[in-house]
Amino acid sequence: MNLEEKNIYLKDALKTMDQKMTKCKKQLLSKYFIDNLTNLPNIYQLRKDLLENEDTGLVTISIDNFTTINNFYGFLVGDYVIEQVVKYLSQKMNQTIYRVSGTDFTIILENSLGFYELKDYLIELYENIKNIIVMYRGNEIVVSLTLASCANTSHEDIFSKVSMALSYAKNNALAFWIYEDRMGFENEYEKNIQISKVVREAVQNSKIVPFFQPIINNKTSKIEKYECLARLIDKDNNVISPVLFIPIAKKIKVYNHVTKIIINKSFDTFENNEYGFSVNLSIEDIMNSEIFDFILEKLKYSKASNRVIFEIVESEAIQDFRKIERFINEVKRYGAKVAIDDFGDGYSNFSYLIKMNVDYLKIDGSLIKDIDTNKNLHLVVETVVDFARKLGIKTIAEYVHSSTVLDKVKEMGIDYSQGFFIDKPLVSLTVED
Repeated sequence: MNLEEKNIYLKDALKTMDQKMTKCKKQLLSKYFIDNLTNLPNIYQLRKDLLENEDTGLVTISIDNFTTINNFYGFLVGDYVIEQVVKYLSQKMNQTIYRVSGTDFTIILENSLGFYELKDYLIELYENIKNIIVMYRGNEIVVSLTLASCANTSHEDIFSKVSMALSYAKNNALAFWIYEDRMGFENEYEKNIQISKVVREAVQNSKIVPFFQPIINNKTSKIEKYECLARLIDKDNNVISPVLFIPIAKKIKVYNHVTKIIINKSFDTFENNEYGFSVNLSIEDIMNSEIFDFILEKLKYSKASNRVIFEIVESEAIQDFRKIERFINEVKRYGAKVAIDDFGDGYSNFSYLIKMNVDYLKIDGSLIKDIDTNKNLHLVVETVVDFARKLGIKTIAEYVHSSTVLDKVKEMGIDYSQGFFIDKPLVSLTVED
């Protein structure tokens, strides 16, 4: 092969290589815009397509119960379910579907619709796609969906707005929700972000503190116990209610630290006196092995173990009584006592009193506050007190806010009282050793 032939061969080889490189780049680039599992265009393609046409709308379709499916059947079946959902949606909807996350899919509307037009569209769409049944090895896997959209004409922050609408719909078990600026969801998110920062700082700097509300013996009218109520002190020394910071603490996964701080500080306060004291525990606390072990370790070495009362807050239904019974039996080995808090609210029922070997029953303030004027409330509380007495359980009235309510509570034979008439929660406690 002469020099000229070699040059021609080399040019052809370089041209072929360049063509292959170009093709390879195109293939790699196309994969960047395609979801690997479903072969649907992904969120990067969605962003690109939205930039090309501003006068469009966006609808997100989300699988509701996927975590349950995935945990029960395994991730391989989970992937199969997603593929079948995509196949079903593709058959029902004659338009491009994007997979924007694991269980979320999005479609682009050709025109940006007003609120009522969008509502009618979502109603029709939901009715068309809501019933999805995936067959797997003879089993019917029912897949439910939630829809979300945004009524704004601008694409500014459209992804976050639709995401907020989807979160709202799921949290409230709605078929769909449409975001509008007047709803102010972003203000709530911003507020939660700010509180999250405050909660983290408070946990790091031990600014979670117990306030102490006295509980009197109704026969002697003397203080015998205190309830330790969690409060947060921010950098400006403002006192923040647990109603605000406890839900945030759970979301940002520092709730365990809050519980430990309150238990430690409460035990420290009552270590060297003779008063009883109570600490609130959620079902979540009791089910948590870390908190369970922490409490047992605290009881093992504390001089106040036989004076503490653990109040089980009835904010949720008790699913596993065996764990509750184990907790109660273990803490009682050290002399601790147990109360059911807020009885008469939420999931309260008399079966709790039979199944759980508790020492105290705290009657919810909603039953107590108008007991002096409401005959029906009087009858309900009378029944609760009589039932508790027959089981050997002491009763505590919450929300005692006046002398007439206190007189009525004493008249009914309730053992203890707590409320603003007796005293508000105290930031510090001065007691005699």
